[in-house]
Amino acid sequence: MGKTIAEKVLTSHSGKGCHAGDLVIADVDFCMSQDGTSTMMIRELESLGFTAPKTKRGMAVVIDHNSPCPSVDVARIHSKIRRFATGKSIPTYEVGEGVCHQVIPESGRVLPGDLVVGADSHTCTYGALNSCSTGLGSTDVAAAAFTGKLWFKVPATHSIVVDGAFSEMVGAKDLILSVIGKVTSDGATYKSVEFSGALIDGLEMDGRMTIANMAVEMGAKFCPFGFDAVTKEWFLSIGTETAEGVRSDSDAVFERSRDFDASDLVPKVAKPHAVDNVVDASQVSGIDVQQVFLGTCTNGRLADLSAAASVLKGKHVKRGVRLVVAPASRRIFLDAMDHGIVATLLKAGAVFVAPGCGPCVGTHAGIPSDGDNVLSTANRNFKGRMGNNNDVNIYLASPWTAGATALTGRITDPREVLV
Repeated sequence: MGKTIAEKVLTSHSGKGCHAGDLVIADVDFCMSQDGTSTMMIRELESLGFTAPKTKRGMAVVIDHNSPCPSVDVARIHSKIRRFATGKSIPTYEVGEGVCHQVIPESGRVLPGDLVVGADSHTCTYGALNSCSTGLGSTDVAAAAFTGKLWFKVPATHSIVVDGAFSEMVGAKDLILSVIGKVTSDGATYKSVEFSGALIDGLEMDGRMTIANMAVEMGAKFCPFGFDAVTKEWFLSIGTETAEGVRSDSDAVFERSRDFDASDLVPKVAKPHAVDNVVDASQVSGIDVQQVFLGTCTNGRLADLSAAASVLKGKHVKRGVRLVVAPASRRIFLDAMDHGIVATLLKAGAVFVAPGCGPCVGTHAGIPSDGDNVLSTANRNFKGRMGNNNDVNIYLASPWTAGATALTGRITDPREVLV
């Protein structure tokens, strides 16, 4: 019987031939935490007498959720993280370097076929790199760092085959919102979800990361993309040569399969206060917004900033609307400057904050006011998500829709402003 990517990765890391439902103890290649989750991890590791990570390629900590620091209390937490990491020779990604789920892939620390854990729920993003990666609690990540191993129940795999081609101003964010709307927020709980098909074969890494990032919003444990030429070329672009990665066998057994035709897709929006509350953008067109947020570990990459800039070039944000932009990393910020994207957005009236999580997490920059409607390119729209629980409504959409909405001051299908 053939194996899925998850079964292959957990087999290779446990030394035990395994299939869905088996329990295994597996070697972990890499683990990470961010400033919002590191305190508990550090406390656990210190209580164990931790000296150095046992994972194959070590670990890293990223200061991105409260970056720059918004308060004295948080500054003390950051200082503690720095002291711990320096004392254990653990790489630290500092304020302004970017979101953990961008700087870690850029670092080359996650490779095809890896098993990775992180103290952040969107660690599944690295599935785009042909790894099995998942977010865990701080104490579980501490256990992985201390022992180099963790136990896993081998997840069953759901196959999502996407054929066809995107229409203009429709992309990966619209696809994953559409999928989540159909699968629902718990329709793939503790499953490994594999995307394949003609559209996926031609999808660049920025789009793959968008999809893998949001797999947890339907409950997925892993979201590994099969290794292919796109994977190989992306690693070469960051200066890393890789061996051939992992793909599912032709006779692998999937618990469930779904087919999607990208040609039928239109711009999508997830309405408050649930990620699976998905409708066509045209169904909520006209709702006034006070803030638009472009960025996050979902849509803060170069292709995303470029998409919004293509809508806003030569135009200006609607008076009364705040367009806040947070590039996913310093590298992306610099690339966007070199391509003229930053200048385009600034001239259109955008305000840039430091590369990092920005308004998404709701701890500092860009907190909306009472009663505001916000359109965001983030991955979650739960009540209070952006730091204000007082009747704030968060709508999730693509960078194109974000650009169009900032331009008109109301939720707008970006095809309406296409010229």
